[in-house]
Amino acid sequence: MGTMIAQTAVVDPRAKLGKNVRIGHFCVIGPDVQIGDECLIEDHVVLTGDTVFGEENHVFPGSVIGADPQDTSYKGAPTKVCIGDGNVFREYCTVNRATEKEDGITRVGNNNYFMASAHVAHDCCVGDRNVMANNVMLGGHAHIGNDITIAGGAGVSHFASIGSLSFVSAMSRVLHDVPPFMIVDGQPAKPRAVNSIGLKRHGYSKEDTAALTKAYRLLYRSYVGVDSAREQLLSTGPIRPVLRELFDFLEYSVGGDKGRGRDRRRKAA
Repeated sequence: MGTMIAQTAVVDPRAKLGKNVRIGHFCVIGPDVQIGDECLIEDHVVLTGDTVFGEENHVFPGSVIGADPQDTSYKGAPTKVCIGDGNVFREYCTVNRATEKEDGITRVGNNNYFMASAHVAHDCCVGDRNVMANNVMLGGHAHIGNDITIAGGAGVSHFASIGSLSFVSAMSRVLHDVPPFMIVDGQPAKPRAVNSIGLKRHGYSKEDTAALTKAYRLLYRSYVGVDSAREQLLSTGPIRPVLRELFDFLEYSVGGDKGRGRDRRRKAA
């Protein structure tokens, strides 16, 4: 088929396009943009700045990817957006370039699905196979793991981390780190249950779910504290990897500020 560019699109001759790329009407593609093989860029999309796409990404109309960070301290530094393979950005999504406050790159992994009007702010790092529903807002420097669902209208605080295989309910206000394998809900969002459906869908055993449920009850119903719960659950074998992942995450979170482990970076900056 070959690369196809609509007559009304404006593609800078310095932009690098892979094989079988399709660019729709009234798109604007900047000089420092790289688009991998088999990407579909629909009408009225703006790709700007130093932005790199992998393969087989699909960007729907109205999206803007690679624009300057929405940070008043940004002064035009040459920062980047790096996007992996197989991602879908529905209508009017925005992904901003990074600032210089970390490594200068906003990252999106592979096979993520961003529904209409989702926003990925500067310096975010998004993993793989996540689903972010309409109007999800990721604040700057947020880190998102893998296999996470964030329901519509949720707002994630800057420097917050969301653990893998968690579920964030609609309209939640995520001010603190979200532990892996948990369902959180509320304003502010708090753990409400183990994400048993997500665990089952991803092939985790009943024993894993039972161990996490016991941890949840100790941590969020009995309020015994992270150290005490860790000692109770990890002092007797066999130690399940899901528990190790949960407690490693919690240990990092409580070492930060305001329930966000990554806030220690903010202080360093």
